Amino acid sequence: MNLQNIKQTVLVTGASSGIGQGIAIAFGQQGANVIINYHSDEEGALHTLNQVEEGGGKGFICQADVGKEEEVARLFEAAVEAYGTVDVVINNAGIQRDSSFSEMTLDQWNKVLSTNLTGHFLCAREAIKIFEKKSAAGPEDKAKGNLIFISSVHDIIPWAGHVNYASSKGGILMLMKSLALEVAPKKIRVNGISPGAIATDINDEVWKDDAKRKELLKLIPYQRIGQPEDVAKVAVWLASPDSDYITGTTIYVDGGMTLYPGFVDNG
Repeated sequence: MNLQNIKQTVLVTGASSGIGQGIAIAFGQQGANVIINYHSDEEGALHTLNQVEEGGGKGFICQADVGKEEEVARLFEAAVEAYGTVDVVINNAGIQRDSSFSEMTLDQWNKVLSTNLTGHFLCAREAIKIFEKKSAAGPEDKAKGNLIFISSVHDIIPWAGHVNYASSKGGILMLMKSLALEVAPKKIRVNGISPGAIATDINDEVWKDDAKRKELLKLIPYQRIGQPEDVAKVAVWLASPDSDYITGTTIYVDGGMTLYPGFVDNG
């Protein structure tokens, strides 16, 4: 599909690396205006912007901690000031602070929930406010706005040693569904993408190590580790009119990781 004639304005949180960077670049290749949010990696954000522009899009970078209400408000104000509105919001920013449960500190718990769940709530709220201001659509018209939550297979797969992370992702799943139900009558679509093992900097100690990579592949029936582009292509499609009748749905981009791979040989 091609969004060149639509010229969407897309805001992507956590877009300085990994999945967020891949999504921002993919929208740039569709000719979109892309607001590239980052927390601390300005160099990475500038690289994303360069790739967006090389692909035919436009945009700018904007620093903001998505877990802080005033900074999220500033981020969206900058987007509206630059382009008049926002058509698509990709709630992607996320962090890990891993620990065994008995040793997990309140700070580790709060930091992950602040970014991964509260951050998604704050950005979603600003997105919905903008979408609601758009002209009322008729029953046969397309969505006024698209909100996409980037979660994880750990919204349904438990993960020992990562209770804070898995809890935040499980929260995103129900946040997405409940919000989708609430705003669907307003012609606003809300969906989720839950990636499995994707080769990014956050897990490079696994996929770059031959032994660890071999063990990881045992969890992936499709027998390859995903790339940011695998997620990005789904995000572009979910934000397009081609998927207009889809809302409240999570698409698992995981090579079959959620298919109970231990049963691949009859268990």
